[in-house]
Amino acid sequence: MGQQDVERFERIVLPHLDDAYTLARYLLRDEHDAQDAVQDAVLRALRYFDGYRDGDARAWLLTIVRNCCLTWQRRDRARRAIIPLMEGAGMEAVEPREADAPAIERSDRAALERLVAALPTEFREVIVLREVEELSYKEISEVIGAPIGTVMSRLARARKRLAAALGIDAKAAG
Repeated sequence: MGQQDVERFERIVLPHLDDAYTLARYLLRDEHDAQDAVQDAVLRALRYFDGYRDGDARAWLLTIVRNCCLTWQRRDRARRAIIPLMEGAGMEAVEPREADAPAIERSDRAALERLVAALPTEFREVIVLREVEELSYKEISEVIGAPIGTVMSRLARARKRLAAALGIDAKAAG
């Protein structure tokens, strides 16, 4: 691989590393495993970059990340644990009445993250790709290698499970 190819790879693929890490962290539920899986995925992407055909680089990389995560899960199921996805910022001095709002928000976010983490992988990945990564149904279809109808069905079922767990009417959650 020549210097121009490496520069092209860096320009096209590397801007999507945060998205790759987010997906890996949701799928693997462990920040260190996610970092390792993303590193493996980027190395694979670099190794096979000559096969990339100027499509959606983000979807292409996320497909590789997903496959690496699935491989990682098969190899290392026993070590996985649920880890919060977003680390809270340091507490700043605020009025006592205002102090509850950030705590409640963090608690709600942590509860939602636990519920998403508890979903089966097939539902968790589509929720993350749609709601966190904001991919279209078509892009999700490309990433997971399933028809758009399957994506829509899995999303609906994942939302229904989350709504039930949160005690929300499923129609309002969609």
